[in-house]
Amino acid sequence: MKAKDIDASMIRTLSSFTYFAGVKWLRPGLLIPAEGDPLAFIFKHEVEPFVRKSCVKNVVPYGGIDELIRSVTGAMRENGYRKVGFDVSVERDAYELFYHMFRNLNPKLEIVDVHSPIMELRMIKEPVEIERIRQASQITDAGMEAAASAIDVGASELDIAAEATYAMMKKGSEFPHVYVNTGSYPRKHAEPRADSRVGSGDAVTMTVAGDFRDYYSNETRTHMMEGTSDEKRKALEVVEQVYGMVEDRLKPGVVLNSVESEIEQILKKNGYEDNYVQGFAHGVGLLVEEDPITTIVIPHRRQVVKENMVLAAVHTPLAIPNVGALKCEDTFLVKSSGLERLTSFACEATH
Repeated sequence: MKAKDIDASMIRTLSSFTYFAGVKWLRPGLLIPAEGDPLAFIFKHEVEPFVRKSCVKNVVPYGGIDELIRSVTGAMRENGYRKVGFDVSVERDAYELFYHMFRNLNPKLEIVDVHSPIMELRMIKEPVEIERIRQASQITDAGMEAAASAIDVGASELDIAAEATYAMMKKGSEFPHVYVNTGSYPRKHAEPRADSRVGSGDAVTMTVAGDFRDYYSNETRTHMMEGTSDEKRKALEVVEQVYGMVEDRLKPGVVLNSVESEIEQILKKNGYEDNYVQGFAHGVGLLVEEDPITTIVIPHRRQVVKENMVLAAVHTPLAIPNVGALKCEDTFLVKSSGLERLTSFACEATH
């Protein structure tokens, strides 16, 4: 903030609030000055438990949204702030709506978007963050094992997801995510459906993400049912070939785009270049999918891999009509010598 002459930054994005305050708190507000202690804005009946759990001890209680905006504005005016950073992102609540209301009420205040520099901080994980992701990886493996055990002809995607969710919650995951895709119609983001059921010869792809103390791990596996076609097995072999290359190539100093180019060469050689969408890796941390998000944010593909990043790869499935969405993905810690795989459930199985 000092380098950009920003007086203070207002944090309203849930994951960034968690990063700085040390605790996940819904509808948060955190004002971080360039100098001095941060100030949290917390719903008036939640102040005591927040202070008990958070590293932030200066709290302004509020009731409704109107009182919150008045309190934030008052704190900024009292301290004479002229240039203020805002962390604006879309996650799970109306944080951006608050930003627009605040801006309209403070037209003379210079407001700067500080989301990108915050995410640059979050990309490099501290030891305590890495340890939590390790624990989340064990929970995620347990969820994947439960999901794999639930696969059977006639089982619905929802049946499989329910078993994974239950297993992870029993181990302490508070906000698990599970995607399941079965059948011949590939879906990139396969939220489980009750009416989509496993058939003989199907490919069943499951993405499981468990959390531990707010930090996530991410894992995807494709399982082939007994009687599956040679076409499906060939496609899965190519997925595993891509996965192996990525695991070898991702090291500190490597640009993500250079690995993407090698993926495209493998797929073109095997005739699958039209079945893949660019964006093979993404960050993992306080969100299942966070910066660098190469599928969505094109400039992130130029990101240089750095030590202590935590990345999930290979993120994008091989989506083939009449075959399915085939994918193998793990969460990796980037070390000076290469990658450490944090998730470890066996990648391919036949039922």
